[in-house]
Amino acid sequence: MKRQRSHKPRTTLHSRARRSVVRGKSPLIGITPDSSTAAPNSSRARPEPVIFLLERYLRAVLEAGGIPLMLPLMPSRKAIAEILAPLDGILVTGGNFDIHPGIYGEEPLEALGQIKEKRTEFELELIALALKRKLPILGVCGGAQAINIALGGSLYQDIATQHSGAMEHEQGALKEQGGHIVTVHAGTKLQRIVGRERIEVNTTHHQAVRKLGRGLVVNATAADGVIEGIESEDHSFVLGVQWHPEFLIQRDISQKKIFTSFISACRAAKR
Repeated sequence: MKRQRSHKPRTTLHSRARRSVVRGKSPLIGITPDSSTAAPNSSRARPEPVIFLLERYLRAVLEAGGIPLMLPLMPSRKAIAEILAPLDGILVTGGNFDIHPGIYGEEPLEALGQIKEKRTEFELELIALALKRKLPILGVCGGAQAINIALGGSLYQDIATQHSGAMEHEQGALKEQGGHIVTVHAGTKLQRIVGRERIEVNTTHHQAVRKLGRGLVVNATAADGVIEGIESEDHSFVLGVQWHPEFLIQRDISQKKIFTSFISACRAAKR
């Protein structure tokens, strides 16, 4: 009788997550979503708001050893605190929107982009509560800016307008391969994580950190002096990068180390 060949089931994002949950050893990572308006399903239906999360963030967390959980956008401080309670770390994602400068005491410039007030309010409250709980936080692109503002810092509303001699930082066409080099500052947590003085990054931003928030230091800069990374001196792991390492984890081990180090810090907080 012909022996049937056994087929190993294909590993998927969901199956790997289920195995990690069963083991009970992987930290639970809350990830902030983006928001939009869904098109109606019929001519009679009205557009309605939706929240969504790009899978690349989920995959980066999962491949680094964490269990990703998309968070809802909640207006209530009490509800946010309850959502935060079971989590071991927070990933604050990027998105195609700006934070209103009124939050850091400035009038908006003409170059200011789309504002997502509900998302910003949620993320700033989430970050503030996570900092109070001393949870590890990783901010990606706009997430790094949100960390800085939550700690009392400010932003360049538009790099090209406000930073003389700035290079082009909106390099979305190169997001899957990297578009320019940043210098990683010696003695920083980021330098210890990536183990390099210079790395190639992919940036898609027109805003950047201007005045640093409380307890933050710069850990990476572009050739034009624009801040590309920040970290806290007052917390075990609060780190923000202005680029998108989740796109580059398969081609650059240094980018993957950003996520594995974050998950390791979350695992330590879980104990």
